[in-house]
Amino acid sequence: MLRTNVRIHQPATRARRGWEVVTNGFNGLAGKRFHFIGVGGIGMSGLAMLLLKHKAIVTGSDQNPGETIDHLCEFGADIKIGHKEHNLNPQADAVVISAAIKEENPELKLARREGIRVYKYAEMLGKVFQFYQGIAISGTHGKSTTSGWLAYLFKLAGLEPNFVVGAVVTQLAGSSSVGSGQHFVAEACEYDRSFLNLKPQIAVILNIEADHLDYYKDEAEIVEAFRDFALGTKNSGVIIANGEDKNTKQLLLDSRLLENNRKIETFGFGKENNFYADNIVEKDGLYSFDVYHNKELLGKTHISVPGKHNVANALAVIAAAVNAGLAAKDILRLLPGFTGVDRRLMLKAKINGVTILDDYAHHPTEIRASLKAIKEHYQPKRLWCVFQPHQYSRTRFLLDDFAESFKLADITIMPEIYFVRDSQQSKKEVNAQVLVDKIRAKGSEALFIDGFDAICEYLTKQVSAGDVVVTMGAGDVWKVSDEFLKWLRKNS
Repeated sequence: MLRTNVRIHQPATRARRGWEVVTNGFNGLAGKRFHFIGVGGIGMSGLAMLLLKHKAIVTGSDQNPGETIDHLCEFGADIKIGHKEHNLNPQADAVVISAAIKEENPELKLARREGIRVYKYAEMLGKVFQFYQGIAISGTHGKSTTSGWLAYLFKLAGLEPNFVVGAVVTQLAGSSSVGSGQHFVAEACEYDRSFLNLKPQIAVILNIEADHLDYYKDEAEIVEAFRDFALGTKNSGVIIANGEDKNTKQLLLDSRLLENNRKIETFGFGKENNFYADNIVEKDGLYSFDVYHNKELLGKTHISVPGKHNVANALAVIAAAVNAGLAAKDILRLLPGFTGVDRRLMLKAKINGVTILDDYAHHPTEIRASLKAIKEHYQPKRLWCVFQPHQYSRTRFLLDDFAESFKLADITIMPEIYFVRDSQQSKKEVNAQVLVDKIRAKGSEALFIDGFDAICEYLTKQVSAGDVVVTMGAGDVWKVSDEFLKWLRKNS
């Protein structure tokens, strides 16, 4: 059953006023007051910038200072560091909260008492999204790369898109942007069913696998959530879906998807898909291929991000761009210019023959794809993977699959699991040593080292020229690559 967003049951006049700020469209935003609690996150800051563009008054708070906060303040926002009741002006028209904000937050508690309309981030994004030609990119894997790639393509094509991506896109100078165009590209996350707030003109489904099992009871419930997302596509809209993903194919059997003049376009490697790649050639982990649409050759292209999984992401980008009205020849010409998003097979440096990478992979399927791409592209003497599991619950639910996913690494080093959204009970049921033992039982070399400093010290003694070291995970494991790089530079 669909879990409902938080609603305010305080004085109705204030609650309705906050709601009308958004439902009346952008013309009514000028001078309206929005307060963002936890504004430093990628999505929250992008949404705050969008409201600033439309002359809204933006205030907010975050636990930590940083470039994102400074950037918002430069554009007129008033952001405080730390969460305190007096940060919130009781005259605010609406409050927006990130997923990390708890009910005991003093600013949120004041908003409740004052009857100010409170939006979750995804809910507010959905309200803003409806005034654009929205393109929502969903899937268990590849959302950030695909949404960043599409935004990049639109930017180079002169469409001046608005976008909110779940990672920094260096080529676009950030993770979000406010453009003058009518397109809005948004990464659509399935956790907490937040993507159901988005009603896109073009809905993209990259793949569907078991994940977030701390929220969903099983894989079937996840598929059902993605089905609901697809059914939220606007009248005469387009659903672009992976025609070779088992769960996505199951979803596409629902005849309701074709109601209201919606159409479905599939992508994949087989010729039964609407968009498919043929004559695929791999060289050093990079791919060139012909692109077909409904068996008609659109042309040849290539990609500059390694891994065959990125050919599939590229096909999704091409399909979305074609359905948004871009000329195929322009799409295929611009596609190779994209070099990736932050923390996705990101090259940090090459020093003394040692290559240092950082990657966000935190699900078994992603780990396998990333390690395969690294092997193909860099052809290392030895591949060292420093993997930080993300969430005790995810590790426990997918333990056997995780254990199988490191076979392409020569040595896997693991610190303790990154704690987020977990219960104390989850911490008691699994730990990093349990996963290390499972990996070893599968015949792969792995070891548990407690603490980033100890991992760095181990790497300094063991890594040699020709090796590749990749830090991997959705937590703060990137700090290991930064520290190891400092040591390499100092000792080069």
